[in-house]
Amino acid sequence: MDFLITGGAGFIGSHLADHLLREGHRVLVLDNLSTGAIANIAHLKDHARFHYTIDTVTNEPLLAELIDQCDVVFHLAAAVGVKLIVEAPVHTIETNVHGTEVVLEHANKKKKLVLIASTSEVYGKSTSVPFREDDDLVLGPTCKHRWAYACSKAIDEFLALAYWKEKKLPVIIARLFNTVGPRQTGQYGMVIPTFVRQALSGRPITVFGDGTQTRSFTYVGDVVCALAGLVREPAAIGEVYNVGNTQEISIRDLAERIKALTASRSPIVTIPYDQAYEAGFEDMPRRVPDISKIAALVGYQPKVQLDEILMKVIEYFRER
Repeated sequence: MDFLITGGAGFIGSHLADHLLREGHRVLVLDNLSTGAIANIAHLKDHARFHYTIDTVTNEPLLAELIDQCDVVFHLAAAVGVKLIVEAPVHTIETNVHGTEVVLEHANKKKKLVLIASTSEVYGKSTSVPFREDDDLVLGPTCKHRWAYACSKAIDEFLALAYWKEKKLPVIIARLFNTVGPRQTGQYGMVIPTFVRQALSGRPITVFGDGTQTRSFTYVGDVVCALAGLVREPAAIGEVYNVGNTQEISIRDLAERIKALTASRSPIVTIPYDQAYEAGFEDMPRRVPDISKIAALVGYQPKVQLDEILMKVIEYFRER
């Protein structure tokens, strides 16, 4: 098959390209390198079934041409990372909402299957853990920029599902829970690469908030297998799926574990959210998925657990 990956030079997109090429498919990548990097796909440049274009999804003539060449679109292009979201809320909203709008519009002309990469952020401040796909979404007030990302991705989901309901465009929504692994940068606030780099360099490991907030981290290899499995399953069309790992850990315990695995002497320090991001910043106390829906459909179960994930990331940064 022929696949288009928007945001394909990003962390997840590049791993997805690797996976699809190993399966024997042809892969087209579109990325403007705003958060992606050529280094992520440099090893693929000479591959006969790999093609990449450095441009944005808002270049509609180009986007239309690429969609015409593919069977399935993985729409991963988005503004990502808490730091970027807080510092550039206009960019976040415009990139996520308008980018998805034009992808769906052009995919609809040829009825090409589109998988939209959404996020666990859409659950907002919900306390109904583990999160189920049909749970209510509980977002904070509009004066808190923190929630602009969650709201923009929720709009993406509403729009995609509306295209399916009204225009019969085949769409699938995948809500990703804290995907991590090699190639991920801490530049935009991702916690594991940030902690690992701090630990390896001997700098303080900076825990934002009090460290009691919990997350569940999913290896990127497990995520891309899930995404590839969803687009092969006709029953997935018109549905929303959590993609994650149910193993939960507090951010303070994560810092301690990374310090131990790297044999680092770095001190662990806490920084109030107001200093780390902005005054009045709000965070999600827990973020754990219910993955029974995707497990029942495609047999998804995460294979790589936290300590192995951390060692892969540590080795990646040590090599650099």
